[in-house]
Amino acid sequence: MRKYRLPVIIAFSFFAAAAVYGCFNLKFSFDFSQFFPRGDDDLAFFLEFIEEFEGDDNFLLVALERKQGVFDSTFLDKAHDFALNARELEYIEGVQSLTMFSYPLKTPFAVTTIPAIHRNDPSRYAADSLRIMQDERFVNNLINEKGTALVVLLKTESLINLTGEGEGLSSIEKSKILMAGVEDLIGGYNFEDYHYLGSAYFQQEMVDMQIREVTVSAVVSGFLVFLIMFLLFRRPLGIIVSLVSIGLGLLLFLGTLGLLGRELNAIAALYPVLMIIVGTSDVIHIMSKYIDELRAGKDKETAIRITIREIGMATLLTSLTTAVGFATLLTSRIDPIRNFGINAALGVMIAYVTVIFFTTALLSYLSVDQIVKIGKQQAFWDRLLERAYKFTLLSPGKIKIGMAVAAVLCAIGISQITTNNRITSALPRGKKITTDFLFFERELAGFRPFEMAVTAKDTARITDFRVMQEIGKIEDYVKQFDVVRSTASITAIYRSINQMFNNNRPDAYVLPDDEQTYAKYQRLSKQIPALNLNVLMSKDQKRARITSRLNDLGADSTQAFLARTDSWVNSNIDTALVEVRSTGTGVIIDKNSQYIRENLLQGLGLAILIVCVLMGLLFKSWKMLFVSLVPNILPLLFAGAVLGFTGIELEAGVSIVFAIIFGIAVDDTIHFLAKYKLARDKGLELEEAIHLTFREAGKAIVLTSVVLFFGFLVMLFSIHPPSVTIGLLISLTLGSAVVSDLLLIPLLLRWLDK
Repeated sequence: MRKYRLPVIIAFSFFAAAAVYGCFNLKFSFDFSQFFPRGDDDLAFFLEFIEEFEGDDNFLLVALERKQGVFDSTFLDKAHDFALNARELEYIEGVQSLTMFSYPLKTPFAVTTIPAIHRNDPSRYAADSLRIMQDERFVNNLINEKGTALVVLLKTESLINLTGEGEGLSSIEKSKILMAGVEDLIGGYNFEDYHYLGSAYFQQEMVDMQIREVTVSAVVSGFLVFLIMFLLFRRPLGIIVSLVSIGLGLLLFLGTLGLLGRELNAIAALYPVLMIIVGTSDVIHIMSKYIDELRAGKDKETAIRITIREIGMATLLTSLTTAVGFATLLTSRIDPIRNFGINAALGVMIAYVTVIFFTTALLSYLSVDQIVKIGKQQAFWDRLLERAYKFTLLSPGKIKIGMAVAAVLCAIGISQITTNNRITSALPRGKKITTDFLFFERELAGFRPFEMAVTAKDTARITDFRVMQEIGKIEDYVKQFDVVRSTASITAIYRSINQMFNNNRPDAYVLPDDEQTYAKYQRLSKQIPALNLNVLMSKDQKRARITSRLNDLGADSTQAFLARTDSWVNSNIDTALVEVRSTGTGVIIDKNSQYIRENLLQGLGLAILIVCVLMGLLFKSWKMLFVSLVPNILPLLFAGAVLGFTGIELEAGVSIVFAIIFGIAVDDTIHFLAKYKLARDKGLELEEAIHLTFREAGKAIVLTSVVLFFGFLVMLFSIHPPSVTIGLLISLTLGSAVVSDLLLIPLLLRWLDK
């Protein structure tokens, strides 16, 4: 390393320049289709369904508020003008509003229409309001129950990306253009307040949040590392070497992602924290060993050689096991988690290569006095680790009892884990998007889409009287539940005609109960304007959709509702005539709760298996394999217990915690056992080897654990609730991991390695 240190530093300088270019090409994305589980039968059906109809994300709702009530001529004129002008915006395919809606009216001569709201005649507002507020099509859809918010529905292009490819602008670019147009337009009106709900709005706001999260986490993590390095080394050169090494690793990682065209998604805020703390851990182990060798009287060249030989190999193994932990996320069916696993594994290896070559090249120029100021802190660590060693030697019974009690408590906590995750749990704190989402949940129909596909069997058609009756029965059953805030189907046309023949009374909005009347309505239906912007029946008349929106119940509660609905359909609908299947974006995404549990166990099982192989190759002993695994199972159980006791929902983002915990927690174990093995290979007796390992490897293990603990606590500065949960959970669990390592490993070694 001393021979090639200058070329190494120059080479990394060129890599850094390329990485800067790559950082300017970083791409951020947010798309609900990213969370569709791969290889799922219901997903395949849904994709076929929206090919035939439309996606259920192709809308942007704009709620315009007037606290005194919307039936005011000035307000209605502004709302109507906004709706008309919105039709000219880019990517808007249609607009619906109460100010544009008309009821069908039968006259002796023809079918005509009358407006739902007579905007130019305030004397009729009272009657209009009474009729509208009794019409189930409008309440919770185009107006809230209080009559204080009017909704303008903008039909947009579908933002569901079926193939992951496309021509022209990406969906996020289209969303930004669309939202900029809406913002500019609405800014010209003096509405009291307004709220948005829709995929385009979600995409723009969530991507903006991702950029903010990555920036803030990088800055706060950098400040934290500076503080830690200052406390550790107290010398400018020591601090600079460590900070430059860690910062270079982060730069190379982000630049590589940019150069490879990898997109950053909702979990991207973890990358800076992860890279900084992994890099810090590697730097501390390398620098601590180098300093120890210099203090022992070795010259620089010998100190570097010993450091690379002893710590470099252990660090390589820890990097591999950490990368393996992340790589096991490839077992997930959810693309953002799979991508996080690939990117994080790549980042861990980039951090290792940076430290093992660049950091050691810089260190080879420096003496111990230039790197660290030896003082009272060294004596503090020596006393702390000596006490820990004596506790394991003198109080093994207390340790065993404590671990047994902890295991029982963990089992109780794990049994209480829930996967009933809600959309609101992932929305940024204190942002307009969250306020708007809660407004629609509270005042209107909410966001969570729910579709039912009805397929006519054999020679039957959707327009057949018997089939239409079955669709009507399903729709009437579904909308009786309070959680269902909006429902529409092809029956709306025939219900509206029946209402028309009954003076547009609200209670007449039902299907005709005899086939002769229905046949008459069918003939008239061709004269009735379209009542819904969505496509509700396929062109071949073999399939229809019942489209609804549910409250944000949570994934498990929604699954229970769907199961109950399916059971009712099987018992009350003629399944020889029609086939009914639940589908929709919300249904597909909610299935992730099922796969998260499965993939979590598969991924951890695979990670443990691979780590077993690596440990076997390193130690060539089943006893050491056992010693290395036991202390790292307990932190996983602890993480599950924290989830259960705190009621935190196990959702897609939080599920990666277990891969991170196992991948990082095993690092300390490897460093401890690697040092112990070296001591034994030198001929030391068991107790001497354990004591020496505590003194030399213990300090680096504790220090890196402190860095990891506070490093992940940086996520508390996040406005993204899952990121806060992830940071807190990992910090607490890794704290338990170092305790497990220092207390359990000595006991296991004394038992198995006699």
